Amino acid sequence: MTRPEDTMNRRQLVAGLGLAPLAWYLLPETAGAKEAPLKLRTLYNKDRSFSDLAHSLEGTRVSVGGYMAPPLKADSQFFVLTKIPMAVCPFCETEAEWPRDILAVYTKRIVDVVAFNSKIVTRGVLELGTFKDPETGFVSRARLSDAVYERA
Repeated sequence: MTRPEDTMNRRQLVAGLGLAPLAWYLLPETAGAKEAPLKLRTLYNKDRSFSDLAHSLEGTRVSVGGYMAPPLKADSQFFVLTKIPMAVCPFCETEAEWPRDILAVYTKRIVDVVAFNSKIVTRGVLELGTFKDPETGFVSRARLSDAVYERA
């Protein structure tokens, strides 16, 4: 025998389940989904200058998707994030050759290398302007500092 309060609970459950797919509309952004990671190309203009978006995000923590190029040296706290998978790090020259589709990433810990063809998402503080790493000599125009990363 069903009690009236049991029936009401079932009705509420069925109604609630029907509305569940719409719940994300009702949640505030901070409690809802993560923002989609930035694409490397959005940080630069065609003339290789920094985009308005890059300037507006400078000094803030951002997420950027891409691929980890093989590190320049073992036990490093630095790697290069690329737009496309690269089996070797081809960008070890001067800032004049700095392409629009890479980003230097500096981590707090020694980098655990991820396969060059595995998509990752990095999160760190966006820094703009020329910087020469004193340890590796690598010159970057843009980088993430205090970064973490994970497979996408």
